[in-house]
Formats: sequence, C-alpha cells, structure tokens
Amino acid sequence: MADETHSSRPSPESRRQQILDAACERVRQSGFHGASMADIAKAAGLSVGQIYRYFENKEAIIAAIVAQDLAEMRDKFDEMESQPGTLRDAIDEHLPEAVEKCFDPRRAALALEVVAEAARNPKVAAIVRAADDQERELAKTMMERDRQPEWTEAEFQARCEVIGLIFDGLLMRGVNHPDLDREALIAVLRSTVRHLLT
Repeated sequence: MADETHSSRPSPESRRQQILDAACERVRQSGFHGASMADIAKAAGLSVGQIYRYFENKEAIIAAIVAQDLAEMRDKFDEMESQPGTLRDAIDEHLPEAVEKCFDPRRAALALEVVAEAARNPKVAAIVRAADDQERELAKTMMERDRQPEWTEAEFQARCEVIGLIFDGLLMRGVNHPDLDREALIAVLRSTVRHLLT
C-alpha cells in the first residue's frame, strides 16, 4: 500500500513543470510584477511553501522558463541540422511553423514580458543575455553550413544577428498586426533569409 501511495506522488520534474505552467499563465495575465508567488501558488494548486521548495524566487522561475524555451530551440536546431541539404532547405521547410509560433499570442505575451522584466531587473537581464548568447552560438553553428568564404567574421556575425532580429521582431508583429497575411509574409521571409545566407 505504501508503494502505491509513493508511486502516485508527482515527481519533482512534474511538480516543477506544474509550477512553471502556472507561472507562465499568471505572467501572461498580470506581468511579472503583478504575478506574486501567492498568485502562482494558487494557480498551481499548491502552497507558497511548496513553490519555494522548487524555486528560490521569481528570478529562478524566470530562469527556468527561459531555459525551457532554449531547450526547445536547441531541439529544433538539432532537427534542422540533421536534415540533408542546405540550411536554406531546412529553413524553407520550418519557416511556416516558426512564423506560427511567433504569432501565437500566448507565446508572444510571455516572451515580451520576459524582455520587459529584463529591461528593469539586472538579475533577469543576466539570465536573458546568457540565454541569448547560447541561442546565437546555436544559430552560428548552424549557419556555418552555408557560410560564404568572402564573408568577414564581422559580416557573418551581422548576418546571424539580422536573422535573430527578424524572428524577435515577428513576436512584436504578431501582437501589433495579428491578421497579417502569413502566406505572403512567409514568401518574403524565405527570399530574405536566402539573401542573408548567400
């Protein structure tokens, strides 16, 4: 009987995920300042004490949210890297999915809240910048596949940065212009990214 009770208890990983899901929902609704630990605990169906067993503070929750997003990106880059053909081929195939993610209002709200908090809070800024460094390294590694020999290191870095700018900007466009013609957008993005890679 004791084994049965023990096995039905949530694992630490599932409990952490439960808290992160609740935190994401509260942040989308109220922002980081408006989402107190008590609000997050209530949304998760837990006590504040239980939350603190898994996360030291709200910055630790933000770090976990950012890490989760980075892990998802790493998986997507690995998938694209494993595909045969050029990087342009892989991007062509994955572009519609990437655009849809950027236009997902829940995803955009959370990403923009994280960036807004980073602009106010030096601890969050350090978390976001460290994740951005990793993201840029992943993108650079992937873009090496199609790197042109005439590009200087500065130009290569700038081309990587512009691709990042495009996708960061799409989050804002998803909020500001959600009814944008996505098919036309994807067609123009394809030619833009091809230009940046050649």
